[in-house]
Amino acid sequence: MPRSLPPVLAAVLVVYSAHQVLSALSAPVVSVLSLTTSQLGLVLSIASVTIAVASPVWGVLVDAVGVRPVLLVGLGLCVVGSAGFAVAVTSAVGETLTGDVAFAFVLVFRSVLFSAGLASVLVGALAVAGLSTSGETGRTRAVGFVGAAQGVAVLLGPVLGGALTVASLALPLYVAPVFALLAAFVVFTALKPPAVSQEPVRFRPAEVVPAFGAGFFLHLSLAVVQAVVVYLAADRLDTRVGSGSVESLLFASGIGFLVAQGLLVPLLKWSPARLLLVGGPLALAGYALLAFAPSTALMALAFLVVSLGVGLAVTGFGAAASLGVGARRQGLVAGLVTAVSGLAFLGGPVLSAVLYEVEPLAPVLLAGAAALVATGLAVVPALVRSETSLPN
Repeated sequence: MPRSLPPVLAAVLVVYSAHQVLSALSAPVVSVLSLTTSQLGLVLSIASVTIAVASPVWGVLVDAVGVRPVLLVGLGLCVVGSAGFAVAVTSAVGETLTGDVAFAFVLVFRSVLFSAGLASVLVGALAVAGLSTSGETGRTRAVGFVGAAQGVAVLLGPVLGGALTVASLALPLYVAPVFALLAAFVVFTALKPPAVSQEPVRFRPAEVVPAFGAGFFLHLSLAVVQAVVVYLAADRLDTRVGSGSVESLLFASGIGFLVAQGLLVPLLKWSPARLLLVGGPLALAGYALLAFAPSTALMALAFLVVSLGVGLAVTGFGAAASLGVGARRQGLVAGLVTAVSGLAFLGGPVLSAVLYEVEPLAPVLLAGAAALVATGLAVVPALVRSETSLPN
């Protein structure tokens, strides 16, 4: 592993754990601030818009001034954003702020500042993965490690947040900015400029552009299903589902991403095109199982299969995009890869909620259709590569 990669992986793990801690507090925060469904939707939507808009900007800045300054500024935004969010919520509890003012503060600090800083961390990590490695195997492995760090955070964050909430609501709120400060310290002290690979690169739009399309539809499929997981579980069990059931489904999803990106990608050493070709159908199989799973256990298995497939495929997407450009554009392509996820999670939950009102199974069918489209798009780079490899 390149020496410059571990510090940014640590930053991803710590900051995304803080993000998961804050996400785990959604229910008590909604109760404290008396947020309506539309207000909560606005908080989440603005966060997704911020990530989608900020990511390419961070990418351009990475190419212009380097990874370390961008990460330090972004982590500073994470500290300010999470601290401001904590102050807003605790002030609302103490009735120092009115509900409307506290909500406005949440939008500014949680949805805009923290989300913008969060985007910088992933963009910086993907840029380092691209700058410090060469060849398909090394690049794909590095991109997979970035995803695996996020997967570990998905597993640790909610557990930590739940444990801290037992003591008080304020404790996990103020742990998040401490985590961001810790990540900034790691980056400041340990991150050195990556040894940039000088491997010649030929831009291949016929491979890169379809990979971006496949990545978008895979993220969209996941966003659509995750938005209605509570209602799906309740429908299947014909009863009110406790938070533990939902957490088990999300835990299975986190395990799947961790195994796919942290274990299978390094072991299999597949090309990005093959990861896309295998991951898309595997996700589709998971959605097919989810459509008919009659129990929480089978739903958890379905989520595990989905996350395995999506984890493999989005690693292939990120690696294909990175391999398609040279060292001078690694920041930009990392920003665009991160923006794709933000765009998918902007439209996916809204569309999912509308479809669920019409037919509860519709979001799952849409997710499966999106995975099918992604699989079709993944075929294009594979065909292009096979044609260019044929002898003249």
